[in-house]
Amino acid sequence: MHGGATAIDKTYDVSEDDVATKELQCIEEKKAIGKYTASLHSTPNLLYIDAGTTTGYMLGYLNNSKSVFVTNAVTHAKKLALQGNKVILIEGELKGSTEALVGGYAAASLKKFHFSKGFFGTNGLTKKAGFTTPDTSEALVKNKAMEQCKECYVLADQSKFDKISPVT
Repeated sequence: MHGGATAIDKTYDVSEDDVATKELQCIEEKKAIGKYTASLHSTPNLLYIDAGTTTGYMLGYLNNSKSVFVTNAVTHAKKLALQGNKVILIEGELKGSTEALVGGYAAASLKKFHFSKGFFGTNGLTKKAGFTTPDTSEALVKNKAMEQCKECYVLADQSKFDKISPVT
């Protein structure tokens, strides 16, 4: 615009809601994504499931699988184990707001695994920035887990589109 400023379509967000708040957002969309995503899984496999409320919705559709699940999400590990699944919880620093194990120890513990598939959450996504998160420690874990996967799936409802967080 000549002589002024115009707003861009993308939202830049450095903050992050806690899990309890995120669980109440886009519930029907997350359920549909979870159900569909679970159908992409065939047994037996070594699967990585990232922390997040959208990835959490797929857990209800993975009852008593013959696969082994590796996760950085304490709540995901508990739910999968209670369903009768074999679960490996990686080590790392516990981030209270997302209930995820993050940081260098978490990333290093992923080096020993070779996943057939990985399912990931994101805080935002755009064509230019890709998949983003506000936390460098969480991005480190996501990047390392993705490197260890044969196939990666990022689960995101429409509220994540055209949003950018600080770290790709």
